[in-house]
Amino acid sequence: MPGLMRQLRGLGGCANPIRLDGHRTEHAVNTTTGEIGPIVAHVTAADLPAGHLLVRCNNRRTTRCASCAETYRRDTYQLIMAGLEGGKGTPADVATHPRVFATFTAPGFGPVHNRPSSGRCRCGVQHAADAPELGTPLDPETYDYEAAVLWNAHASKIWARFSIYLRREVAKRAGLTQREFADHARVSFGKVAEYQKRGAIHFHAVIRLDGPSGSDAPPPHWATTNLLADAIRAATKAAHVDGPVVDGRAHSFAFGR
Repeated sequence: MPGLMRQLRGLGGCANPIRLDGHRTEHAVNTTTGEIGPIVAHVTAADLPAGHLLVRCNNRRTTRCASCAETYRRDTYQLIMAGLEGGKGTPADVATHPRVFATFTAPGFGPVHNRPSSGRCRCGVQHAADAPELGTPLDPETYDYEAAVLWNAHASKIWARFSIYLRREVAKRAGLTQREFADHARVSFGKVAEYQKRGAIHFHAVIRLDGPSGSDAPPPHWATTNLLADAIRAATKAAHVDGPVVDGRAHSFAFGR
């Protein structure tokens, strides 16, 4: 039992540990010649108390494993905070660099039940915060489920396209070519992808302008928050990717307004 408890303690509360099978063999090594000597230890997974080597699943979804998802959430928070105010190897001067917190939404696929600031949904009902109908289509017959599913499949590609365009837009506003831009500044960001109530992926990102070597270098004199925000808006409008043709219908995807 003590051995099993040591295994479980190392999982940090993971609900669905991965069970690995195999063995580990250790040999004596001559440190002078590098020659591998006789076996000094041999352990197989079957020898362990649980019958396997247990490792965390590291799933980021709370519905799959609340413990691993919470660990990931806390780690992400610390990384984002370090990028805003320094720490964990990032200098405190990074807090003076221009940065923008931006949200990138999905396009519309049809009206859904929501909780607007006016208090009442389009359906005429004032929904509670935990109402099960929130995020579901007002009219399932006309809601574009096909495009909604394909949007989620292409969201990461749209973000990648945006990150390319953003560097171009910042360079343009600084009067630089893309090649020259790398010698003057660097765009850094941290982002998270989340599901909205309607099931569509959207992104939250902290985007920062640094000097050419990164967070340890001061940004150039022309780097301002307004310049960065303007470049983000322009890159967001320009970023789009072509999707598949389904039953003769061509799909193209871009961020929502």
